Amino acid sequence: MIPLLGLMIGLLIGILIPYNIPKEYSNYAAVAILAALDSVFGGLYASMNNKFDIKVFLSGFFGNSLLAALLAYIGDRLGISLHLAAVFAFGNRIFLNFGLIRRKLLEKNDEKI
Repeated sequence: MIPLLGLMIGLLIGILIPYNIPKEYSNYAAVAILAALDSVFGGLYASMNNKFDIKVFLSGFFGNSLLAALLAYIGDRLGISLHLAAVFAFGNRIFLNFGLIRRKLLEKNDEKI
């Protein structure tokens, strides 16, 4: 449950500490946040299957976030909207992991009934 705890702490900090991201960095931040959320949902699903590994989670969390922001930056320099491809890819994976988590929770709920 480390990913879920980290998500809750991050949301709480984000709400309590007001910080505005400059407009020129908003695409990079958005893509990095999506990559981080993808890692959180992936970690949560792995935790539900007793396959969670903190090393894999942390390397994916920071590695995916940095790589996504870097690709968005390179795309901006080349005049290509690569951040949209990252939004699509990470958005797809987030919904996939959410669906897997939902099914797992429903299966556990059905076993109790």
